[in-house]
Amino acid sequence: MAQKTDLLLPVMTGQPVIPVIKIARLADAVPLARALARGGLKAIEITLRTPVALDAIKLVANEVEEAVTGAGTILNRKHFEGAVEAGSRFIVSPGLTPQLVAAADESNVPLLPGAVTSSEIMTALEAGYSLLKFFPAEQAGGAAYLKSLSSPLAGVRFCPTGGVTEKNAPTYLGLPNVLCVGGSWVAPDELVADGKWAQIEDLARQAATLSKPR
Repeated sequence: MAQKTDLLLPVMTGQPVIPVIKIARLADAVPLARALARGGLKAIEITLRTPVALDAIKLVANEVEEAVTGAGTILNRKHFEGAVEAGSRFIVSPGLTPQLVAAADESNVPLLPGAVTSSEIMTALEAGYSLLKFFPAEQAGGAAYLKSLSSPLAGVRFCPTGGVTEKNAPTYLGLPNVLCVGGSWVAPDELVADGKWAQIEDLARQAATLSKPR
């Protein structure tokens, strides 16, 4: 089956930056999601990198109606199914495996898988996936590398994540094969730990004003 682009495209084109967040304390999940949404970043990726991640996804999905809750760091079918059960509306993975393709085919929730090399991207295309995560973006060659893929792999669109900051995000967004970027700078760990929701809202608002050059 093909990628559910009709469900994924609105997420990737609805805002220039998708926050990639790590929830260490469950109590932070709802106020953080609300702060990001107020700032204009409604779609958020909650990574499965902490013991409370699935509970955080469930809380945000149930209590923050304005948020479009996604799950990141999905590595296998168990992760995929757990994230969907928790209420995720999109799934993000650093790579693509037959197991993940099968899980996505059986679900109504779209998958944004990662790919870096030409072979990985071509494998994703063969599986019906043309919207991809480019991770880790900076470590894999950055905007220059990604730009070089735009001609030979013209039908693929990316969300670069990994080392993307407020300084280099505009460069990525200026590429013809980039729809949005993923970044954690809009919710720094220290601001989350201190409950500085107004400051996070301001960072989100600034990020939401980034746009692709015309």
